[in-house]
Amino acid sequence: MTQTLTTDEHARAREAIMMHVRKVVPYALFTAVGSGIYLISQVFGEISPEGLSSFQTLLLIKALFGLWLGVRGFNQKVFGINPWVFKTHTLPFVLVVSIIILSQYMHL
Repeated sequence: MTQTLTTDEHARAREAIMMHVRKVVPYALFTAVGSGIYLISQVFGEISPEGLSSFQTLLLIKALFGLWLGVRGFNQKVFGINPWVFKTHTLPFVLVVSIIILSQYMHL
């Protein structure tokens, strides 16, 4: 876009797109977190006397990452509370990538 638009046009076009993204993404996040909470109750299974299996351990880690993202997003969207720590998008991005990577190891 920056090659065909002036700097001012680019800023206005980007903001027009971001207005719609800000409306849709939080509710998609709420749906993902809600369905994840339901699904973890369905697939976690019983804890054996030996302790958690590797699948259960990775699932718990993914659930904690997802819940943190969900609580952060819920606080921002519903209550208008901005995060006190980690104000950039770097940590949420790292957590999402970590969830994807952990998903790949769960099948081993």
